[in-house]
Amino acid sequence: MGARSEWIGLIIFLVVCFAVAGLGGMATTPEIPNWYQRLAKPSWTPPNWLFGPVWTVLYVFMAVAAWLVWRRAGWHGSDGALTIFGIQLALNLAWSFIFFKFHLTGWAFAEVALLWVAIAVTIVKFAPISTVAALLLVPYLLWVTYASALNFTIWRMNG
Repeated sequence: MGARSEWIGLIIFLVVCFAVAGLGGMATTPEIPNWYQRLAKPSWTPPNWLFGPVWTVLYVFMAVAAWLVWRRAGWHGSDGALTIFGIQLALNLAWSFIFFKFHLTGWAFAEVALLWVAIAVTIVKFAPISTVAALLLVPYLLWVTYASALNFTIWRMNG
């Protein structure tokens, strides 16, 4: 694989990850000033402006992690790691719709638990191929852990 195709691969992973971010944003953004603003939230809820920068960094990390695995092992040589990565990306997107668009906070919590497991499995599958790729997903897992607790608390506070 030439250097040019490797960089094209990175661009493709970035485009895919940010397409998911954009689609999720379409479900999320219209709900923030109305529905989300009216929800009872715990005191440890971050300010709304923080979510965009955090997710931007996390999507870059996700794309680079997947690219590192792809570059080293290829799609078929990754032993399903890139398939699991794709599944967690789909779950990531689904959560935005379940929580923000459909206002199903309890179902969103159940779904984010599946997302958490998918991220953890992705890290485990990435680790033998690229330690750096696995480590790049750790902040994502930590943020989703925090977001899961926030989702659970919002669900419980709002019936």
